[in-house]
Amino acid sequence: MSLPTSTTTPGATAGTVAAVAAERRGRHRRWWTVIGVLTVLVTASYLLSLCFGHTFYQLGDVWRVIVGDQVPGASYTVGNLRLPRASLALACGLAFGLGGVVFQTMLRNPLASPDIIGISSAASAAAVFSILTLSLSSAATSAFAIAAALAVAVLVFALAWKGGVAGTRLILVGIGVSAILTSLTNWQLSTAQTWDTQEAMRWLTGSLNNASWGDVRLVLVAVVVLTPVLLAQWRNLAITQLGDDTAEALGVRVSRTRLILVVAAVGLIAFATAAAGPIAFVAFLSGPIAARLVGQGTNLLVPAALVGALLVLVADFAGQWLFDARYPVGVVTGVLGAPYLIYLIIRTNRAGGSL
Repeated sequence: MSLPTSTTTPGATAGTVAAVAAERRGRHRRWWTVIGVLTVLVTASYLLSLCFGHTFYQLGDVWRVIVGDQVPGASYTVGNLRLPRASLALACGLAFGLGGVVFQTMLRNPLASPDIIGISSAASAAAVFSILTLSLSSAATSAFAIAAALAVAVLVFALAWKGGVAGTRLILVGIGVSAILTSLTNWQLSTAQTWDTQEAMRWLTGSLNNASWGDVRLVLVAVVVLTPVLLAQWRNLAITQLGDDTAEALGVRVSRTRLILVVAAVGLIAFATAAAGPIAFVAFLSGPIAARLVGQGTNLLVPAALVGALLVLVADFAGQWLFDARYPVGVVTGVLGAPYLIYLIIRTNRAGGSL
């Protein structure tokens, strides 16, 4: 009896390997091209925010201010007003983009962003309570908001845990917790004295007004410390997309990986929210936009961070100068994000899928 022979020829195998290698090179080139373009756009938006205003300053004058030279007019306007504001927009955008894409990737659901699952609502409720009831300082308010965001993240994950955390269950629990916290926030605002609510409302909207170097340092430290943690865990996160059992078989400690990712992502969101308020939908939009730009199956951390920074910088510039009135950055990003959320829900329902 003759043995069956393989129908695969060496030429076909070599062609397949070459095709796979070419596809990988193409994805690699596309990733770096997108990173380059986004970096240029973020840099241009940052510089535009420094140069443009009621008074336009040339780029040379802005650079002299940055390096510490005294420039009449520009030293105050650029150095004390525009530079901290643009820097805070950049730092918060990076943090929101990173935190959002980690949640969406880990839970395999584009709705699993901090805006939806209660983390931003927790920081908001804590900040309003500290402002209206406790009359805490700005630094104490930020610390209180960070602690509340971390505590509520733990609560949401604990309530959603049932032999693991499913994306849909976490989102539903998060929406419920977020609704409770929003109700508490509204109750506090309704019972507060009118003159006490202005600062709370500014914080709730998501605003870069009154940005300070202390706020910038707060968020930048979080970004610098926690971004390497996320980058180090991204490969393990990608492997978990194959399923927990497969990931464990490949040597990934799934529970430990998710714990590290959750703590790092919540930390980024909490610090950014404490500094600028819950800038709506930046964490929600950054990941999907980055995925469309670079394609699936690639590292989305850096693209999502750059998209987040670009969104906040452009939205803040638009809110200041492109309309008859000035709007906080959270209002502009909310106008951008709400239609996308509706579109995503409609598309999912038409496809017969579940959130």
